[in-house]
Amino acid sequence: MLISLFHKTTFAYAGKAHDSFNEVRLRPVDDANQVCRSFELRTDPATAMRDYVDFYGNTVHYFDVVAPHGTLMIEAVSEVETTPNTARPPVPVVAQSESGMEGELRAEFLVDSHYVPLDVSVWREAQDALQDGRADVWSDVRRVCRHVFTSFAYRPRSTGVATLATDAIKLRTGVCQDFAHVALGMCRSSGIPARYVSGYFIQARRHPDDEEASHAWIEAYIPGFGWAAYDPTHDRVADERYIKVASGRDYGDIRPVSGTYRGGKTRSLSVEVRVREAAGAVR
Repeated sequence: MLISLFHKTTFAYAGKAHDSFNEVRLRPVDDANQVCRSFELRTDPATAMRDYVDFYGNTVHYFDVVAPHGTLMIEAVSEVETTPNTARPPVPVVAQSESGMEGELRAEFLVDSHYVPLDVSVWREAQDALQDGRADVWSDVRRVCRHVFTSFAYRPRSTGVATLATDAIKLRTGVCQDFAHVALGMCRSSGIPARYVSGYFIQARRHPDDEEASHAWIEAYIPGFGWAAYDPTHDRVADERYIKVASGRDYGDIRPVSGTYRGGKTRSLSVEVRVREAAGAVR
């Protein structure tokens, strides 16, 4: 499937901002499930753009806007081709006992992170999800995600960007970021390496009033196979409709736009996202 992406972030300041330094993680990855055919990043005010690859393999663009400015616009336009579901290998049945050294090599995805503290409440949630006993790794991951899907209410604006997995467990509600963080904590508490994924997905049924946004899901490590993706917000495997942009321990590692500046406070922040099947795409 060929998918076009548009992501625009606009900051407006109370007064003038200056000496602004920014990092952007908006370029879709290239891997076995997708290829980024084109990518363009623009800013207003215009400035020189540089990039590097971070510790988790994400492309990070960075830039400075030194001169005073009342607004800052960051716009990313991409076209991504995803691998058809029929061409993707099935996730194998692997017992947890077979993790061995492979799991140990991914230790950073088994321990606490800022948004995913491995509190006793997270461990108890995992015990509830797996109360019928352990199965193979992928089956356990799917049961964990299904538990989040059925036990938590999806409610926009019920949580914020700073909400931790433990907060979401107390509230029993949240958005995709919270669902992913809770599922990560449950997997890690169960000895399954798991990481946070940011990106987008194309909606098969979209109403005119639907608000489009970036999305979040998880990937769990399956010994002998690699990373397998599952979306706890929708209780489904991340398939050809999903576009991966970045991954890390939690949201803190993959913030789409982050930075610092001097000057007046941020008066407003707006984000516009469009995800469409590209014109002329072949099914």
